[in-house]
Amino acid sequence: MMKRRTSKRFVLGDTTTDDTNYDDEALDVIPSEIVQKFQMTLEADAEANDENKDEKQEQDNKLLRLPKPTLTPSMSQGTVIHSQRFQEKDFTVATPEEFVRRFQGTKAINKVLIANNGIGAVKCMRSIRRWSYEMFKNERAVRFVVMVTPEDLKANAEYIKMADHYVPVPGGSNNNNYANVELIVDIATRTQVQAVWAGWGHASENPKLPELLHRAGVVFIGPPEKAMWALGDKIASSIVAQTANIPTLPWSGSELKAEYNTKKIKISSELFARGCVTTPEQGLQAATKIGFPVMIKASEGGGGKGIRKVENPDDFNNMFRQVQAEVPGSPIFVMKLAKSARHLEVQLLADQYGNAISLFGRDCSIQRRHQKIIEEAPAAIAKPDVFIEMEKAAVRLAKMVGYVSAGTVEYLYDPIAGQYYFLELNPRLQVEHPCTEMVADVNLPAAQLQIAMGLPLYQIKDIRLLYGESPWGSSQIDFDEPVQRPSPWGHVIAARITSENPDEGFKPSSGTVQELNFRSSKNVWGYFSVAASGGLHEFADSQFGHCFSWGETREQARENLVIALKELSIRGDFRTTVEYLITLLETQAFQENNIDTAWLDALIAERVQSEKPDVMLGVLCGSILIADSIITTHFQEFKSALEKGQIQSASQLSNTVEVELIHGGNKYKVQVTKSGPTSYFLAINGSFKELEVHKLADGGTLLSVDGASYTSYLKEEVDKYRIVIGNQTVVFEKEKDPSNLRAPSAGKLINCLVEDGGHVDKGQPYAEIEVMKMVMTLSAPEAGNVSWCMRPGAVLDQGSLMGTLELDDPSLVTTAVPYKGQFPLGDNTSLSEKLNQAHIKYRVILENTLAGFCLPDPYNTPRLREVVEKFMQSLRDPSLPLLELQEVLSSTSGRIPLSVEKKVRKLMALYERNITSVLAQFPSQQIASVIDHHAASLTKRADRDVFFMSTQALVLLVQRYRNGIRGRMKAAVHDLLKQYYQDESHFQLGSYDKCVMALRDRYKDDMQVVANIIFSHNQVAKKNLLVTMLIDHLWSNEPGLTDELAATLNELTSLHRAEHSRVALRARQVLIAAHQPAYELRHNQMESIFLSAVDMYGHDFHPENLQKLILSETSIFDILHDFFYHTNAAVSRFYDLQ
Repeated sequence: MMKRRTSKRFVLGDTTTDDTNYDDEALDVIPSEIVQKFQMTLEADAEANDENKDEKQEQDNKLLRLPKPTLTPSMSQGTVIHSQRFQEKDFTVATPEEFVRRFQGTKAINKVLIANNGIGAVKCMRSIRRWSYEMFKNERAVRFVVMVTPEDLKANAEYIKMADHYVPVPGGSNNNNYANVELIVDIATRTQVQAVWAGWGHASENPKLPELLHRAGVVFIGPPEKAMWALGDKIASSIVAQTANIPTLPWSGSELKAEYNTKKIKISSELFARGCVTTPEQGLQAATKIGFPVMIKASEGGGGKGIRKVENPDDFNNMFRQVQAEVPGSPIFVMKLAKSARHLEVQLLADQYGNAISLFGRDCSIQRRHQKIIEEAPAAIAKPDVFIEMEKAAVRLAKMVGYVSAGTVEYLYDPIAGQYYFLELNPRLQVEHPCTEMVADVNLPAAQLQIAMGLPLYQIKDIRLLYGESPWGSSQIDFDEPVQRPSPWGHVIAARITSENPDEGFKPSSGTVQELNFRSSKNVWGYFSVAASGGLHEFADSQFGHCFSWGETREQARENLVIALKELSIRGDFRTTVEYLITLLETQAFQENNIDTAWLDALIAERVQSEKPDVMLGVLCGSILIADSIITTHFQEFKSALEKGQIQSASQLSNTVEVELIHGGNKYKVQVTKSGPTSYFLAINGSFKELEVHKLADGGTLLSVDGASYTSYLKEEVDKYRIVIGNQTVVFEKEKDPSNLRAPSAGKLINCLVEDGGHVDKGQPYAEIEVMKMVMTLSAPEAGNVSWCMRPGAVLDQGSLMGTLELDDPSLVTTAVPYKGQFPLGDNTSLSEKLNQAHIKYRVILENTLAGFCLPDPYNTPRLREVVEKFMQSLRDPSLPLLELQEVLSSTSGRIPLSVEKKVRKLMALYERNITSVLAQFPSQQIASVIDHHAASLTKRADRDVFFMSTQALVLLVQRYRNGIRGRMKAAVHDLLKQYYQDESHFQLGSYDKCVMALRDRYKDDMQVVANIIFSHNQVAKKNLLVTMLIDHLWSNEPGLTDELAATLNELTSLHRAEHSRVALRARQVLIAAHQPAYELRHNQMESIFLSAVDMYGHDFHPENLQKLILSETSIFDILHDFFYHTNAAVSRFYDLQ
């Protein structure tokens, strides 16, 4: 091991009176770069750290009484309303320089570098700009410089748009940028900022940052480097806590104490090293002494990184290696796992003059993988007298080391025994600090800035108000024995929004955000590091949002937060924890505050999931979304090929897709058919449903299912489909190939746990990957031999093939069981339809069929037969024009002259009274006369134009019925036949390619029209069936033809391709029949000819008279059979002989 000459000590306090000599000694316990950290001297104010005074045990009962809140809680100001908060300033300060002079500061700061990204940077700028506007009436009085990586630019990060100036920095992991201390100092120097704010994470706990900034003459908005060296390190802070007689849990450095003489505290490097474990073997020995279960913790870890729970000795080595990988180079220690404990925190704020206060506490017990999910303030679970002791201990610890700025002391609390144990001190602002802001009404980032400017705590407005003092006064405050002891106001519950999948062990993922819609209310607010069209990259933190809810009671805060989360809409490439948070907040255990730090992990182990939508609803929505995506893609590809001059097969334009969805071990095979531009027909196992579908501008789909509406979104991933219905998510798997080992998320392969060619059992870990700063262990889906395609260090995309698995027994691979059930019976509570609405629906179905949106067999023919029958029946119904007229009048009422409206309504009422009479005729001509008469009375052309425009719908209705109801029927059929002919007439030129080329030349500016025509022609056989049904139905019920209808039938006979022969033949037959005399006339004529050919007795026969039948142009074949049974026996006998 490396030997190093060292002073072996870590000193806090006044070192001027220290004459103790320390012998130089070679150390071989920890690496030299770690030892180097603990060779410094810390100085603190002697009076501020005088612990010889007796602690006052009696609690001051004089509490600050506050009126009922009326302010909306915000990101930096809570809900507390102090009687003097709105006291007007009797002075004006326009710049930070003037502010510092007035409030006894030492350093004006008007330009700050934010060495952070994400929500940390967003929160800092929002809070300080709020304070700046209040103080200077200029929110930009303090300007912000931010660091920007290429990944943040690509992700359209929100903080970049908020900043006053940005500086590009290298991309990749944070050691290249936000955690690179030398880079931060260089940027601070080059941009000439007066201060640097590091927030949380990244370099915020690295003592080198304040040290180097101090040398460069730049203020660090945070604690001095010496205090950070001591309390920012978990091992050193535990030793300091033990020195201050604050209880700690058993750990690898239990009972270690530093030398302390009320003015200084010394921690030698040897003492520090005795608390560390450097190898798995050494750690296992310490864990055995402490007793399992234990926690392996990296001293420089945080935010869930560098911490692992170990239940037994067998797992220790692997977990130790994961901690080393997540926080490289950090000292590591082992601590006893506290069971059934709560994680409580004390918020500290200290100035440069030895003053330190507690701003109440927080309860952060709801954690998964030791990362906080839900936070609360105040810490209601702790006994008041015990929590006061915790606050005093935290303040005592801060004063002992000369702490400055905001910090947090974390404890583990045993609610049964009422005992607390020091965990660590975070020398920075916490992510959850807005909880404290809302119950204390203190803007913490702004307070940090003012402390960095040299203001004492008693000069900060929010602190003065908290202690019941005049906001703009300058009197000193005795924070240890205040006249009015502050108390928290109300209760706050906060929820972290992260890009993690609760259904897969909170697996983090990155990607883009299509929609983020948070609806703030008077008691709930939130802030996010991304916005719509933004995203998260693989090097970002998984937390991208934070929501806070205030209430007068804990239950009110909980209810407010649940409602807000249910209204929160986030749609992107990744899953979020929103649904799971709602489930947690609604559990009985949370409502009763009966939780601990292991509660959430236990729920995860029990596979407790958030509320999911009904599976069959998910199948319906998922099938439609997937099919629509496939059909739309095929249409786009076909259209794109046409634009390039390429001709593809029309079979690509299919409107039917087979969709397979796997969920819960069942495979749902659904046949999905696009039955119209806004409708889909789904079939499964003989049952079917037809649903109305509408595309939304944001890429979503609005579906109507059994009388209810649902907004749904589709996200296709490598091995699954993610369907979001409302605010709930259902995931359907694809058919998986267990022999391919793919990356579940973008990241980096950091460790192969099995050698190339090595064997793994089912469920055995085979690799470790780093995803969004976290190490994720991957387990084998089946047993077999692994062959690697990638090596450690390789960058992974989602779905990247890392290796293959040669299965031991491929027959053991489980497959999904085909679903044998049917769609559930629909709710028949759908709105009833009027005849005119039903008529429109039938017409649309027929028009969609002719446009190519045909159903698959065996559903097509019976559906067409039913719809044609109902369509023609609605056209024959005399109430149809009446209902259509009522609809037109309801929309034009008030826009047409009252006299015209009255006359039309009178005619309508008369028709309605006589509607059952066979002689009743729709008064289309009379209504036309009313319109024409009024138009003739208008002298000005402009007035006539306005009148005709307002009555346009009425005129169209009159024209529709100008030939009566039967004329309208024939016109409706004519329109449908015309639609068929217009599409099919394009395919009479020869080959398919030749026809398509002609279409391209004709519609060269719009290939969508060409694609639509080809799509329609692709269903010509089913269209032929519909056209023949219409012709047959019309001819059998209304044999007379109008001129327009006859012209269209003539056009149909001109279709000479074989695929149109059925329609052309039927049209020809109808035309021939239409030109024949009536059946009775032809029957009587033939009868007279037969009678003239025989005498009345049947003896004489005159064959020359039958010559008239042969020469006649009238068809007789449909009449001949009647004469087999003629009343004249001679005629029937003669007919038999013939």
